[in-house]
Amino acid sequence: MRRLWLVFAAGLAAVSPVWAQQPANSSGRPNIVIILADDWGFTDVGAFGGEIATPHLDALALEGVRFANFHVAGSCSPTRAMLQTGVRSHRAGVGNMPETIPPQHRGQPGYGTTLNTRVLTLAQRLEAAGYYNVLVGKWHLGMDPADQPRARGYHRALALLQSGADNFENKPIHVLYNEVKWTEDSQPVVLPAPFYSSTLIVDKTIAYLDDPARRGRPFYASINFLANHIPIQAPDADLARYAGRYREGWDALRQARARGAAARGLLAPEPAMVRMKSTADWAALTPAEQTQRAGAMAAHAAMATAMDREVGRLIAALKARGEYDNTIFVFLSDNGPEPSDPVNLGTFERMNVEAFYDLRVERQGRPGSLTVIGAGFASALAAPFRGYKFTASEGGLRVPLIVAWPGNPQLQAGRIARGLAHVTDIAPTLLALTGAAGAPTPARAEPITGKDLSPMLTGAAETVRAPDEPLGYELSGNAALFEGDYKLVRNLPPYGDGQWHLYDIVRDPGETTDLAAREPQLFAAMQAKYAAYAKADGVLAMPAGYSAPDQIIAYATAELLVPRLLMLWPYALGLALALVGGAWLWRRRRRTARRIAP
Repeated sequence: MRRLWLVFAAGLAAVSPVWAQQPANSSGRPNIVIILADDWGFTDVGAFGGEIATPHLDALALEGVRFANFHVAGSCSPTRAMLQTGVRSHRAGVGNMPETIPPQHRGQPGYGTTLNTRVLTLAQRLEAAGYYNVLVGKWHLGMDPADQPRARGYHRALALLQSGADNFENKPIHVLYNEVKWTEDSQPVVLPAPFYSSTLIVDKTIAYLDDPARRGRPFYASINFLANHIPIQAPDADLARYAGRYREGWDALRQARARGAAARGLLAPEPAMVRMKSTADWAALTPAEQTQRAGAMAAHAAMATAMDREVGRLIAALKARGEYDNTIFVFLSDNGPEPSDPVNLGTFERMNVEAFYDLRVERQGRPGSLTVIGAGFASALAAPFRGYKFTASEGGLRVPLIVAWPGNPQLQAGRIARGLAHVTDIAPTLLALTGAAGAPTPARAEPITGKDLSPMLTGAAETVRAPDEPLGYELSGNAALFEGDYKLVRNLPPYGDGQWHLYDIVRDPGETTDLAAREPQLFAAMQAKYAAYAKADGVLAMPAGYSAPDQIIAYATAELLVPRLLMLWPYALGLALALVGGAWLWRRRRRTARRIAP
């Protein structure tokens, strides 16, 4: 028996190198890699006009197609729901995020804050077509096992269930959550120490794709980086690269970014821009304030470069396996740049920040820090657009999109697609490109609402939507309707005045000239179309006085107040004992003094 085993082992050793040389995907169908960045502005990628070093994303852009007029939601969960399903967010069950939904909306149709059971994910559709599916990184579409990636078509998944987490340590964003929630294959997991989030995400992706369970199947990898969500953190070498780079401030950067986008052919030269009320005068800041803000922006750039390097490492791994040419790459951001500053959100949040983070200027971007760029630099990263994350303005909704398929000559390398495109279009496009669009689906499945972008990738068409075809959007009361070159938009306070405005976002992408008075018939017609969209998708009106930032603080306080008080009880007990002991000693001394008094 022992001899038989030795013979078998020798034979296995002899043929295993041959197996190793065989391509992992022997199906002939293309692999898919979706690279989802977090809170990147339109011009954060070098190929879109920015100064940040993103050579690997730039290379994909030159091999593929860049989209100049691509839109997502103003916050992460609704975008992720639409990316995963190809269905508009309310129909998919994510009409709002857990952190911003008003209590009155919880549980209402379209407001479950998790993917509902009527929608199929891209992974579920591709699984039916024989794909091996993995997800690594941020999920933020449900906490229960039934709502996690393994239940939605992914064979392997390392998932962060919340909006963000620390990048160096296994801990939460302390201003939002009491604990961090990572799972692997729906089981709670503690991340290995030490780690850096972008590196960990690519390590795990490569490991999953090497799993023997693939068995020659094509793969779909959903790679969801934490970069550049709060807290902004990066390796020291990347931080050093950008030290002092942003001393001139956000106004200078905004102008440079707008020129860069125009120079790369993404926008017309010198587009008009507005100055956001939340953007302070850089020259009016003290030297210390300028140093702090410039350092935060340097950390943002460093984190983006670190992420790009990890993208390059994944690409190198695919090239080494002979799978690069037959892989479709999709890169996008989940929304525009983050303007929030937890340090200035109120007394309770300030106490949390000071209790859990090192706020020294020289520690910005490093382990233990809480670094944010604030509204000034957020506005610059969205140049030349108005607004940023949370808003329905272009700065919140228009983000970079790159689609590349290196081995497919039908995709026009280096092309810029200028027609209107939407995040719901990604799923149907990938299904069409992989030949999986005809895979059987349950009759109850919510139909995909997005469009196949293939004609825009090949140059056969500039747009996939008719000039009078409306595309509606709403999140937290901030709303928009796109139709041809025009956009109807409304932002509630503190991001806007709560009124409808009309812009030509092709000729005026900065949304500087309101056409409502000049085009009253178009203005009224688009409002009617928005009302029809809102009714069809079950969009609910926001409660009186609702504010998304205030709602975030309210939920954070409710989750964190009791745990923070429990953390303080030993100190409170010690203080109480000290007071009681002090009072007892004082009374004893008084009694002693009375007894010995003459």
